[in-house]
Amino acid sequence: MLETLIVFVVVACCFGYAAWTLLPPIARRELAKRLLRLPLPGPLRSKLEMAARDSAGCHCSGCDRAVVQPESQPLLFHPRKR
Repeated sequence: MLETLIVFVVVACCFGYAAWTLLPPIARRELAKRLLRLPLPGPLRSKLEMAARDSAGCHCSGCDRAVVQPESQPLLFHPRKR
């Protein structure tokens, strides 16, 4: 009986991780906002708060972690040698 319970918990955790990873960012954000209404422990709550924030850019899940450059860099074009 204990082995069945352990296997059930492991499979449920794997299912939850796979479902969270494969969800589109908009659905993940809405689910995180709804889960934040529940009383959750600190580390899980902080992860959900990060997921519930709107992204800063194009919803590609990478813009919100980008480092903002304070100054622009000039583009240098080098002529091709013939």
